[in-house]
Amino acid sequence: MLASLPLLIVPFIIYNLGLAGFFGSGVNGDPWAAEILSIGMMSGGVFSMTLGDLMVLIGLVFFFVEILKSTRTSNASVIDHLLSTFVFVAFLVEFLLIKGAAHSVFFTLMVITLIDVLAGFSVSIRAAGRDVNLN
Repeated sequence: MLASLPLLIVPFIIYNLGLAGFFGSGVNGDPWAAEILSIGMMSGGVFSMTLGDLMVLIGLVFFFVEILKSTRTSNASVIDHLLSTFVFVAFLVEFLLIKGAAHSVFFTLMVITLIDVLAGFSVSIRAAGRDVNLN
């Protein structure tokens, strides 16, 4: 059952912890604009990463693992898709109703969860079509 837990709930929880003030107030009250890394490049440019960029990166890593999980063909995959759908609905409801969720980082994470839901169902349908034998 634990393997069916959608990993994209982790960025959702981390984002809400940031809204609750666990990561400080950031720049102009926006915790996601806080710079966490700055590296001078050989070209003379400066690469900088904000906390929001890191959140999107974390979401993409978990999205990759979720896509790998969606290729399983077992009874647990149905539960996994259902729970992933609930995570997307939670993202959508929070985006529409919570002022702090009206942010590009949250929107990007929400779109990642939507693609996870759509890809999960698409992969499952495709795999089920291959499992059907017509004699």
